[in-house]
Amino acid sequence: MTMYRVAAIQMASGPNVIANLSETGRLIGEAVNMGAKLIVLPENFVIMGIKETDKVDIREKIGDTNAPIQHFLSQQAAHHGVWLVGGTIPIAANDPHKVRASCLVYDNKGKCVTRYDKIHLFDVSTTDEEHYFESGTIEAGDQIVVIDSPFGRLGLAICYDLRFPELFRCMLSQGVEIIIVPAAFTAVTGKAHWELLVRARAIENLCYVIAANQGGYHVNGRETHGHSMIVDPWGCVLTRLQRGTGVICADIDLEQQIALRRKFPVIQHVKIPCQLP
Repeated sequence: MTMYRVAAIQMASGPNVIANLSETGRLIGEAVNMGAKLIVLPENFVIMGIKETDKVDIREKIGDTNAPIQHFLSQQAAHHGVWLVGGTIPIAANDPHKVRASCLVYDNKGKCVTRYDKIHLFDVSTTDEEHYFESGTIEAGDQIVVIDSPFGRLGLAICYDLRFPELFRCMLSQGVEIIIVPAAFTAVTGKAHWELLVRARAIENLCYVIAANQGGYHVNGRETHGHSMIVDPWGCVLTRLQRGTGVICADIDLEQQIALRRKFPVIQHVKIPCQLP
């Protein structure tokens, strides 16, 4: 069997961790009822704090089985028998005043099988009034992550990573078939670029892309773009959710992807070797 049902969850997370986890559990259950075996949560699903330092206050040590967020993700994956991509959670960094924005992947037994730390940090001004400085509270990662799964080779990226195509070319050199992107794209940048970037990453790498975004108004005054989507290797949007909280599902067909890559061998035509700067 080469066809699998996957899901992306969209949220409008707030500062209350317990409330966010409760809502996440409800949405995971909804995805399971829709038949999903691989479920992707958005970036910052567990907290969108009033202050940037709020996430530092709830940071967890990686691998701590008593840590509430990691325990929740493990329990949900095992209880439902699904693979669960845990958006991002704040994991303790080398700098005690910062965290790693870590995407943890759990298998259907509840085991954490890999961790990706966000490489590209969002230090930008989107308008004259709207400024972001992720590196003030987040320590950047430096490792590309592509892993085997029952659904194919999964490559992990987070939000601002979408703007750096060389990252995905390096994933391609490691055999990536499905690109997973938890995100919290702003309303301004999302309207301008979100769909273009998601579809471009699918097209240029002939990959499926599962992009789970935050989508709505947040207690801290921030607005996120939504439009979570699942895109096929030809760049076609299979399903999307424009605004608000909810779940989208689609079936991915690896045989169709293999056939497309064979008929349209753009990957074999790459001339420039993969190399991170």
